[in-house]
Amino acid sequence: MEDTQSVAMLIDSTTSKIQQLQKAFAELESHRAVALNLKWKQLEEHFHGLEKSLKRRFNELEDQEKEYETKTMEAREMLEKREAAVIAKEQASLETLQEKRDAAFSVIANALEKHRTFFPVEPAVITSEGQGGAPFVEEKPPDAMAAESNLEEVKNSFENGNVEVKSYPQLVKLCQEMDSEGLHKFISDNRKNLATLREEIPLALKAAADPACLVLDSLKGFYSMEMPHSNLLGLRRTCIMLMECLSSLLTDLDLGSVSDVISEDVKERAKVIAEEWKPKLDDLDVDASNGNSLEAHAFLQLLATFGINSDFDQEKLSKLIPMVSRRRQTADLCRSLGLSDKMPGVIDVLVNNGRQIDAVNLASAFELMEQFSPVSLLKSYLTEARKVSSPVKSGNTSPTVQNEVNERELTALKAVIKCIEDHKLEEQYSREPLQKRVQLLEKAKADKKRGTEVAKPQSKRPRANGVGYGPRVTNVATDKNYYPRMTDRYPQYIYDRPYVYTGPTDNHMPSLLGSATYNLSPSHGNYFGNGYQYQAPYLH
Repeated sequence: MEDTQSVAMLIDSTTSKIQQLQKAFAELESHRAVALNLKWKQLEEHFHGLEKSLKRRFNELEDQEKEYETKTMEAREMLEKREAAVIAKEQASLETLQEKRDAAFSVIANALEKHRTFFPVEPAVITSEGQGGAPFVEEKPPDAMAAESNLEEVKNSFENGNVEVKSYPQLVKLCQEMDSEGLHKFISDNRKNLATLREEIPLALKAAADPACLVLDSLKGFYSMEMPHSNLLGLRRTCIMLMECLSSLLTDLDLGSVSDVISEDVKERAKVIAEEWKPKLDDLDVDASNGNSLEAHAFLQLLATFGINSDFDQEKLSKLIPMVSRRRQTADLCRSLGLSDKMPGVIDVLVNNGRQIDAVNLASAFELMEQFSPVSLLKSYLTEARKVSSPVKSGNTSPTVQNEVNERELTALKAVIKCIEDHKLEEQYSREPLQKRVQLLEKAKADKKRGTEVAKPQSKRPRANGVGYGPRVTNVATDKNYYPRMTDRYPQYIYDRPYVYTGPTDNHMPSLLGSATYNLSPSHGNYFGNGYQYQAPYLH
């Protein structure tokens, strides 16, 4: 700054220097003996030209300096804002995590309290009919007394919790009896309360003599050839849920207790089952069940729950991930199996197979957004979706085909908008133009529907003589609500609730499923969904 001021002072003094030079030149001219060819006017113009050039350059340098300072200040402010946003996000995450942790402890405390009501810690009076019905008192072992003490501590810690947990004493009884078939039937009969069952089953498994063996026993019918396919799907979901519940139970135990539950014998038995299931996965391709394969999910969950993933090739396991990319448990499964470093390759596979939304979900879960730009992926998804079965490309410009293409575009737009909302990408990818396009397509769809209703033939009015005409029978084609299934390269997505998979309304029975590959009959609302929309919630 001081250098700039000194330069400015020197430039300002130029005029006085020129005046002094003029006086000296006049004095020199008065003493000249020979006429000089150089005139003062020429010298003055030359020096004034130099002065203007220096001032212009100086002003340019000052402007550049100010611009640089402005940019530096803006960059510093932006960095400070980003730093503050990161800190705020970390703080919010910590607070959310703490709230969930407190809520979980409250749930456990209340559940243990109700569990104690079913299994009182006081000495139990047992009647022995084989000995004439004379009652005797069985004293509690020291372990039970310690459990009572721990339960009381948990209760006191969370005595102010307001979480209400619905308990199922039948679950405890079934686990005590190691009745895997009864457990399956009970879950099927109470499938409408699966969320509550998920909370209660880990607690009930504690009552089992061998929880791990009970869960392994429940897997016997997973590949049953005798069971109807619709019932088999529900049974498979229950098998997966039981393995997840066992994992939840193990998470709350210390390392020594885990080794007691998952002994070496149990691991060997789990390995035998895994080796038996492994060849059955060879027939599945990368688009198996559009990323919602129960077979691949059950296999991976078996390895994760029983800790036997190290006995299987990691590269082959990573190739199964695209088959379960729509399952809400996929990210946790990958972490449990130690496949986090394989995620870039998995995401590449999803992108190459036209499943960009799955790719964005996994990139977000594993913080790979910088490597895989979500905006580019979503725009690519929309571009490719508009190309599929284009009327112009196929040479068919009939209204039916055009309506089909519009419906597919509408579904793809909704999927992209939902993805933007889920991952908070509004600043990078505005939803407004997408929503306007959705409104335009929905309006066209509604107008067509109204036009179809108006065009329906009406019965004629009766004649004046009392003889009427009956409605004329015409060969009018019924309103087609069947659209051919899109290629698996553009799978369907559920917009309203990602990673939540709904289930059947009756006993393990999804009404819309009809083949071993889980292909649904297409409907108006589903073209790009890569999960299944069952009639009632089935969250596992």
